[in-house]
Amino acid sequence: MPPAGSRPVDPLDDDDYPAYTMGRAAEMLGTTPAFLRALDEHRLITPLRSDGGHRRYSRYQLRIAARARELVDQGTAIEAACRIVILEGQLEEAQRINEQLRAEGVKPQPKTSA
Repeated sequence: MPPAGSRPVDPLDDDDYPAYTMGRAAEMLGTTPAFLRALDEHRLITPLRSDGGHRRYSRYQLRIAARARELVDQGTAIEAACRIVILEGQLEEAQRINEQLRAEGVKPQPKTSA
C-alpha cells in the first residue's frame, strides 16, 4: 500500500481500486460468484458497488478471497476460513506494530491481570 497522502498516478496501480467485476473476479480466482457473495455475507470482504449496484473488487480484496479459497479447498468450512483469514490479518498487524515499536526502542509493557 502506498504511503499515506500519496496517490498512484493510475487507479489501476492502486491495490484498493475496485477494478474487477464479480464475474471477472470469480474467473481470476477460479471460483463462482456465489463464493464471493458468501465472503461478503461473512464480512471477510465488502466490495464497493458501481452506480448500478454491481459489486466491484480490488486486487487487495482478491488476495484475501484467494486465501479464503485456499483454506476452503483444503476442507475448511467457509465460516471458519473467513475467521482464520481475519485472525491472520490481525496477527500480521500486531507483528508489524511490535516491530515498529522495537525499532523505536519502546519496550512492551507486561499485561497485568485484573
